[in-house]
Amino acid sequence: MTVKLDFEECLKDSPRFRASIELVEGEVSDLEIRLEKLLKLGSGLVESGRHYCNAGRAFVGGVRELGRLGPPEPMLSVSAGGGEGRGPGGGLTAAWEVRRFREARREFERASEGLDTAVTHHAEVPRRRPHEADEAAVALRSARHTFRQRALDYVLQINVIQDKRKFDVLEFMLNLLEHQATHYQQGHEGLGQLQEYRRDLASQLHQMVLESAREKRDLEQRHVLLKQKDMGEEEPEAGLREGPAGPIMEGHLFKRASNAFKTWSRRWFSIQRNQLVYQKKYKDPVTVVVEDLRLCTVKLCPESERRFCFEVVSPNKSCFLQADSERLLQLWVVAVQNSIASAFNQLPPESQEQGASGPSTPLSTSATLGCGRASSQSGSDQKVMDQVLRLDGNAQCCDCREPAPEWASINLGITLCIECSGIHRSLGVHFSKVRSLTLDSWEPELVKLMCELGNAAINRIYEARVEDMTVKKPGPTCSRQEKEAWIRAKYVEKKFLTKLPEVEGRWRSAGRGGERTSGRPPRGRPPPPPKPLLPPRPGSRVLRTGELELGKEDGSLHPGALLFQAAGAPPSLPTMADALAHGADVNWVNAAQANATPLIQATEANSLLACEFLLQNGANVNQTDSAGRGPLHHATIRGFTGLACLFLKRGAGLGVQDADGKDPLTIAMEAANADIVTLLRLAKMREADVALGQAGDETYLDIFRDFSLMASDDPDKLSRRSQDLNTL
Repeated sequence: MTVKLDFEECLKDSPRFRASIELVEGEVSDLEIRLEKLLKLGSGLVESGRHYCNAGRAFVGGVRELGRLGPPEPMLSVSAGGGEGRGPGGGLTAAWEVRRFREARREFERASEGLDTAVTHHAEVPRRRPHEADEAAVALRSARHTFRQRALDYVLQINVIQDKRKFDVLEFMLNLLEHQATHYQQGHEGLGQLQEYRRDLASQLHQMVLESAREKRDLEQRHVLLKQKDMGEEEPEAGLREGPAGPIMEGHLFKRASNAFKTWSRRWFSIQRNQLVYQKKYKDPVTVVVEDLRLCTVKLCPESERRFCFEVVSPNKSCFLQADSERLLQLWVVAVQNSIASAFNQLPPESQEQGASGPSTPLSTSATLGCGRASSQSGSDQKVMDQVLRLDGNAQCCDCREPAPEWASINLGITLCIECSGIHRSLGVHFSKVRSLTLDSWEPELVKLMCELGNAAINRIYEARVEDMTVKKPGPTCSRQEKEAWIRAKYVEKKFLTKLPEVEGRWRSAGRGGERTSGRPPRGRPPPPPKPLLPPRPGSRVLRTGELELGKEDGSLHPGALLFQAAGAPPSLPTMADALAHGADVNWVNAAQANATPLIQATEANSLLACEFLLQNGANVNQTDSAGRGPLHHATIRGFTGLACLFLKRGAGLGVQDADGKDPLTIAMEAANADIVTLLRLAKMREADVALGQAGDETYLDIFRDFSLMASDDPDKLSRRSQDLNTL
């Protein structure tokens, strides 16, 4: 075994120490197995030697019995006695003579039987058959001649084997003695040649014994000194260790899981390469908690139920940690703060220049790593924040009212502080999709979607019964546990929703001329009927407003029907959010309108915001109606280039064919829509490049970006049609 265990690692109880222990235990187990195997082999060797001696004795006994056969021969008796205890060294040549003797005997017996047969046949021939008597006489003479030959051979072999017995056994014993003498002589010469080697081995062994004794004495002295300390009150050390990329801060911490149970697990944490990582065992892959310490902050958590807790907050996640003592807590907080400071000091100048990109360049996370939160906001960043935060209620966090929020939930349309954003992220993307207002790029339709909803509109839905229930909403100074409980009750358990009323009492729509009303239609005025999707098919009918009452459940409006109706022209995003909050299926199928979905309804209304809202909330961009047409088919038929661009970016299938066997490109070419044909052809080219493992041309992304900006800012420019597509 070559593994050396360190006392310091033992006191830290680090994963490296546990891995070394496992390695040593494995080597000890391997040593035990090999020793047991060697003992078995040694026992087998001894048993084989015993069998060898017994076989030698049995062989000598056989030689003695052979020597006693026939008249006694003095030399045979002496030779048989002198070979006792030795192994066989040659072979008996008399064995071949015995085989020849047996062959001669078989020939003699066959000749004797042939002679008897010939004599009998010769005696049985009658007088009246002289020719048979002549043949029998000839056969008799031949058989008698053969018999005499074989008899002479047989007698010869008998006499030969009798004489051979006298010297053959003696010759065999002499050969055996010669071979044994040669074997022992060669062994003696080999041992003589190894004499120098044996002396060297003995010298090395003596030196190794002395060194092992000195090392054992040093280890015992250090062991006694460490045991004399009061180890019971000492805290486990968390210190620096030299790694491949410089010093590494490491030690054990408890980590709270982000699942619903909030379980705590003890892990070995370390700070290395400007990252906070942890692992359970030394051989386990390293889990990165914070990818870049320049984007995180650290703070104490005195409100936590557990002691010695602190939190590392980053744009992507929030990690809740616990140290073993107050001193270790301070050490870890200082270590994280120092790592953040050193990460900024190590930033190369070109990264800082890259972070200050112009307003025309989409702001990405990688471009803002080195500039800090305040200096990384470009002109487009500030414009997004101004637009979003200017909306009613958006200047404060939607859940805790902390001012100047820098995060948002794009599927809910609300702004959040960094702590609430971490809680939202832990809920899962099916509840909330969190994005940074300062660190992420924002498409124009997402910005308009945020401005269409906002904190005030969403809180009127999710906090409708807060005042009636006399529930206290958490503030900015409340603990994370209180905020998390509030957010889960609000968005997951939906405790503060009101029941959906009749359609006349809850319909939110646009007034005449497309102007937005206060959220309810004028008293006595019913909402406008939805626009038909396509010409009605035989046997089908269009769903009208009054027919929504057919979907009532327990006296309240059906959420799926409300979502479908609100997605029509003119769409109402707050009403759609209300329907989703009450459990509406975002892919609800309207059987009365050709199995259309809310996304198809929004497509027919040419509402980019409604389609984006549904897609952000999990709508299936490839779900088709009864005619086999998906949202991309409907956008192509209507000539809505902006919506076609949106669906292509969200993964709409290009090869989906409707009931008539037409895909979107065929429909676009029949409709002579140059813009959509261009988009679909570019998408097919991009799809082919991806299938071949190629990155593709960046022109594709540039054209899609231009179409997206045009669809959001100036949609009238996309309504043109071309009668001649040969130039495309």
